[in-house]
Amino acid sequence: MALLFSLPPPSSPSSSSPSFSSHYFSISLSSGHQSGRRIRFLPVAATTTTHNRQHSIPLDKSWLAVAEASEEDQLWAAACLRVRSFYDFQDSSYGIHERIAGKRKGFKRVSCINATLPLSQLSSSANDLCAACKFTSNGEDRVVVGTLDLNQCLWLPEEIAGTKPEGIEAGFGRAYLSNVCVARELHRNGLGYDIVTKSKIVAEEWGITDLYVHVAVGNEPAKNLYMKSGFIHENNEPAWQARFLDRPRRILLWIGLPCTNEL
Repeated sequence: MALLFSLPPPSSPSSSSPSFSSHYFSISLSSGHQSGRRIRFLPVAATTTTHNRQHSIPLDKSWLAVAEASEEDQLWAAACLRVRSFYDFQDSSYGIHERIAGKRKGFKRVSCINATLPLSQLSSSANDLCAACKFTSNGEDRVVVGTLDLNQCLWLPEEIAGTKPEGIEAGFGRAYLSNVCVARELHRNGLGYDIVTKSKIVAEEWGITDLYVHVAVGNEPAKNLYMKSGFIHENNEPAWQARFLDRPRRILLWIGLPCTNEL
């Protein structure tokens, strides 16, 4: 048995809640082995972002941890960060529904990568963030401040596909970033760069040779982040597709990775 977390699109996005984030996503909580439930983030949209002009809280990044997430509480905190990054976070704005879990067709592997800080290291001006995105690990209260998904697959739903590598190698050598999100209070602290850097390390460990990310064509802050991380332009979404999906047109960015783990 599993749970499906789904967020219906609102009539208009929250103008005060920008992010390195996708518009729509769902989260499957499926039964694991003896360790209990396991949560898997299912990407259904590409990354989009705008920058907030509000004052950014400075961080002591010596306390920052960036790693793959496996604990249910932390994964749920990441889900809450994604919701509040693009929507007004209200209990009534999302729902949880039961369904039978199954293997996600077309996805070889998916991992949630989070940036977290101890609750004690965040100031009182981040109370809303702390309340929404807090979790407890090994007796310590921490807060998810950045998150993304790394998806090993040929393509993401409703997105233009990458072209590298070709042939049978594409099935295990290609991956995409999705649901990239940084808490709006903590922009301009390099958190987006940190989680993207970690995703590249994990992708290399998986044997990924070609990593992709989608970004809205007019989104200069997001493009700057990915270009700084080494991505280059590969392709443009057709204008008709963006109109059909009623969203800003995307571009596809690519980076080649050294393969450190032959599968």
